[in-house]
Formats: sequence, structure tokens, C-alpha cells
Amino acid sequence: MAFVQENWLLILVFVLSGAMLAWQFVAPRFSAVKSVNTVQATQLINRQNALLLDVREPKEFEGGRLPAALHIPLSQLAGRAAELAKYATRPVIAYCESGRRSRTAGGTLSKAGFKEVYSLEGGLAAWKKDGLPVEK
Repeated sequence: MAFVQENWLLILVFVLSGAMLAWQFVAPRFSAVKSVNTVQATQLINRQNALLLDVREPKEFEGGRLPAALHIPLSQLAGRAAELAKYATRPVIAYCESGRRSRTAGGTLSKAGFKEVYSLEGGLAAWKKDGLPVEK
């Protein structure tokens, strides 16, 4: 008991850091946005006619994009989500350069009523790395 009283701060840091590490594995199970890799994304596109949504900024978009991708920058997505209403019945795969902004975009789309929202793991960089086609 003396050990706990003398080292309570150290124990607290240990417990909190463990909880933060565990959260990385638990949080995705509760998220409305699912992550997909390039193979899974390709299957969604081919089998379910998934919509590709590029959420990068305009300068990034000009450098290349996934084939037939619709472009709405993340900074404008909340205000322009109504433009996507006609795609509400299709799965939506949001992507950015590395996969971070697309998770945020997925949350925005889920709040806007989209039921099947995905984030491309690794973003456009992973797509290119796997040798998949890119439009200019």
C-alpha cells in the first residue's frame, strides 16, 4: 500500500497511456466510418458502384486523382454535403493524400445521413504505391 501512495502519479500515467493505446484499436469499431485498403476499395467500386470523393484541396486535386472521383475539398464539405444527396444510396469512399482528412470527411458524411461511408487507408499515396490508375 505504501508503494501505491508514494507512486500514485506514476501509476496514473501508466493507466492513462495504456488506455490511449487501447483506444486506437477500440475506437474504429464504434465509428460510422470504416477504413478500406486499396483492394477493398476497388471491390466496392466494381461491385457496388461506390462513389469516390476526393477531399483534398484544389491544388492537390490538379496533380492527379482517382478515376471518376468527385472533388469537394474537406474545408467545403459540410456546406456542400447537399450536393451529394443523389448519391446517398451508394457507398462513398472518401480519400485524401494520406488518409487522415478522409476520416474527418467520413464523419461529416455520416452526420449528413450517408449510411455506407469508407475512408481509403493511406489515401492517394497508397493507391499510387499499389500501381493503380490515376487520372491527370
